[in-house]
Amino acid sequence: MLGELNILDWLIVAFAVLLAMRGLSAGFLASLLSLAGVVAGAFLGSRLAPALLSGETLAPYGPLISIAGALIFAAIGEAAARSLGDRLRRRLKDGGLVAALDGLGGALFGAAMALIFAWIAGVLILQAPLSPLLHNPVQRSEIFQRLDERLPSQTLLQTFARLDPLPELDGPDADVAPPDAAILQDLDLQTLGPSVVRVSGIACGVGVEGSGWVAAPGLVVTNAHVVAGEEYTSVQPGGAGQRLDAEVVLFDVRNDIAVLRVPGLDLPSLPTASPIPGEPVAILGYPGNGPFDVRPGRLGNTHAVISSDFYGRGPVQRQVTSIRGLVRQGNSGGPVVNARGEVVATVFASRADGERVGYGIPSPIVEDLIATALQNPEPADTGPCAA
Repeated sequence: MLGELNILDWLIVAFAVLLAMRGLSAGFLASLLSLAGVVAGAFLGSRLAPALLSGETLAPYGPLISIAGALIFAAIGEAAARSLGDRLRRRLKDGGLVAALDGLGGALFGAAMALIFAWIAGVLILQAPLSPLLHNPVQRSEIFQRLDERLPSQTLLQTFARLDPLPELDGPDADVAPPDAAILQDLDLQTLGPSVVRVSGIACGVGVEGSGWVAAPGLVVTNAHVVAGEEYTSVQPGGAGQRLDAEVVLFDVRNDIAVLRVPGLDLPSLPTASPIPGEPVAILGYPGNGPFDVRPGRLGNTHAVISSDFYGRGPVQRQVTSIRGLVRQGNSGGPVVNARGEVVATVFASRADGERVGYGIPSPIVEDLIATALQNPEPADTGPCAA
């Protein structure tokens, strides 16, 4: 059952009724051709951004130009295809059974398309650099949330979102045995999974996606580069369903750690422990902005490393734990847990040479930052966007 509907929900209902009536009049065949025209036009229009802009200019304005171009060319494609469909419909016998079924099919098709268009528009709004005044109605829309749960939202988000700018580090190797997949059977993923969250936001006009984990009541740990420069940040418990507004209360560029305060987040905190070299671990998160993912890994040593921060500034000295295992874009900010489900490190980078080695900030450092955030829960400046 749907909960309380907001104004946006009622607008979606009205839009569905309008397209259903239009589909009843136009028929299924003409409506289907119109959809083909919309899809073709939107695809062509969305190519305008890379054609018109490049380099730094593209970053802040590319998504908006893609959206505008897609809408304009979609309208042109729809008009051309509908004209063809109307001519075909007139060939059907007036008042006959075929015409009646064509009209009924058109009504159902129109209502379904209205819901799909509303879902796509909602995703685009959440990815565009707009005010939270526009984001919030979409996030609180019961209809949009139900659609987002049932439709392949991750595929669409991957199309329009920039995945997290996972830093590459020319760091130490993880000179340990290969990962042991047996750890995946030892973990209680039903308990751990909900406390690993998807972190989403808008930075410099594009969407950024990463991972995070619940560290204390109402607090989530992620990477600073995931939320850098963001105007709006949200988390999704378990990576799906309702997005909860999040506020950055600690932003540590040197250690690439951010702590988010999330009102209404009622999930168990994950325990922490110090990393032990050679220990089998699991790498948890949402790589590729996809579903919850668990990969086996093995801890290397913890080293003091001198490198640049994620802005390319330095030198910066920090403690990092090497991890032998697959670390991908989207894993940033996710937990690395041992067989007891304790977080031993927080992923922040992959190895520059492409080998299956990642790097995490060891939990003792993260614990100190969590304590600081608990003592000073005021909003923190998130700096400029990550490179």
